[in-house]
Amino acid sequence: IVVLLAVLLCAAAAVASSWEDDNHHHHGGHKSGRCVRRCEDRPWHQRPRCLEQCREEEREKRQERSRHEADDRSGEGSSEDEREREQEKEEKQKDRRPYVFDRRSFRRVVRSEQGSLRVLRPFDEVSRLLRGIRDYRVAVLEANPRSFVVPSHTDAHCICYVAEGEGVVTTIENGERRSYTIKQGHVFVAPAGAVTYLATPGRKKNLVIAKILHTISVPGEFQ
Repeated sequence: IVVLLAVLLCAAAAVASSWEDDNHHHHGGHKSGRCVRRCEDRPWHQRPRCLEQCREEEREKRQERSRHEADDRSGEGSSEDEREREQEKEEKQKDRRPYVFDRRSFRRVVRSEQGSLRVLRPFDEVSRLLRGIRDYRVAVLEANPRSFVVPSHTDAHCICYVAEGEGVVTTIENGERRSYTIKQGHVFVAPAGAVTYLATPGRKKNLVIAKILHTISVPGEFQ
């Protein structure tokens, strides 16, 4: 009996030492210490089985934590991949049609009961593909029938295309005044600094003029 007790005590001590060392290596020794102390309160003949049960429980917990960590990493990776795909998709959509502008692409800078002036934002802000024409801007002037556009000038060269309607345009440059009758399809030029005004004597159609402005001071900016 004495020999059997000695063998059991040695076995229990070996299991406890192995369990404590293993848990100390993986978990800093906190959980293994609590488990060993809990098993020490058991009767001597129940200690080996208690330590083995603690070891199995801790092994299952480690496996469960590993599965959770793997799931978290997988979820983070998939969410990052999804965000990257969405960004690439948006960039492709922007670059796919960089030359198409609808009415919503323009910003209205002047508006009254007689008409309006809308300006497209700088090309280099629309797409990287349009950086080569960042010195140019596009504007649309629309005037109602029987309207008068007051004299004005800009610090940009302007090529004007009459898209709709008809009217009379006057430019004053270096003290010389010139007047032209314009209608749909005509093109005229207003140099930077030249004073320009126009009238729409017609009664049926609005006068719509599309302007290409070549900025001469700050690229893409004009006043």
